[in-house]
Amino acid sequence: MEAFQKASRGKRGKQSTARFEIYLADHLLEIQAELRSGDYQPGEYVHFMIHDPKKRRISAAPFRDRVVHHALCNLIEPIFESSFISDSYANRIKKGTHRAIDRLQYFARKYRYVLRIDLEKFFPAIDHQILLGILSEKIQDSEARRLVRKIISSGEHILDSEYQMVYFPGDNLFSIHRPRGLPIGNLTSQFWANCYLNPFDHFVKRELRCKAYLRYVDDFALFSNDKKKLWVWKAMVIQRLADFRLTVHQNSAQVTPVTNGIPWLGFIVYPTHRKLKSRNVVKFTRRLRQRWDHYCDGEISFAEFDASVQGWINHVRYADSWGLRTHLLGKPLIKKSD
Repeated sequence: MEAFQKASRGKRGKQSTARFEIYLADHLLEIQAELRSGDYQPGEYVHFMIHDPKKRRISAAPFRDRVVHHALCNLIEPIFESSFISDSYANRIKKGTHRAIDRLQYFARKYRYVLRIDLEKFFPAIDHQILLGILSEKIQDSEARRLVRKIISSGEHILDSEYQMVYFPGDNLFSIHRPRGLPIGNLTSQFWANCYLNPFDHFVKRELRCKAYLRYVDDFALFSNDKKKLWVWKAMVIQRLADFRLTVHQNSAQVTPVTNGIPWLGFIVYPTHRKLKSRNVVKFTRRLRQRWDHYCDGEISFAEFDASVQGWINHVRYADSWGLRTHLLGKPLIKKSD
């Protein structure tokens, strides 16, 4: 029941949720019986593309599977949470985007240089064998392990079209057939992404002894007052990530002064202030006009239109954006047909 409540939060108006809720007790008892007997099998994913800002293939599991995902995470998250470093910010309670931005700026005020790294096709590249090995170290229950394997296997080949084969030292012709990829959109995928990179986090903290390091999903930032040390760390980071069959975007993995501004989660962060990325401003301007047109046509209520505006304001207020907000929201919104 707790898993259903979490899975349905904010989705009560969707048909799949409503159909499940009509016979809620029957559905939950059926899932429980399948889990106990070992007969549970994940259903088929529904796929669609988004551009936010990069093109991504989202794979949505059936609602009953999302209930199972929440039930599983309710059990295993506490086991892993205690092992995560404090400066890992994605998909964790009392963490999130805005705390990650605050922390990045805190480090930018203390250090002169930053090495920012992001990974190439992170979710498509996640290796199932490596992931299962990491999870098995913490999950001792055999039934839970079996369920984990089923959910991970359900994502096999889903992101094959998004992944370009990379060979690492010791690979052979069989390496191309290694199961890989986690569906973007699963709660479990988001959680397991943190588990997958948790050993790497500890490598940076313990072996590199980097005191100022933080990560949000597959975006990392390492700080130091020694530029040469950061270049050495970059080579060591690339080498260590190869153990997880991951590669970095070489063009963006550069050591730069913090005063140049650090691209981070849709913002440009400086020691003294923050700016929004220009593409985010363009995207919101287009969305604002579309939502206004939908309101004028009666397709959405004013409350829905206002919620879009307020959601954007709550996000961009973490940047120095008063002038931008006044400029954009002070303009008259005229329908294209007028």
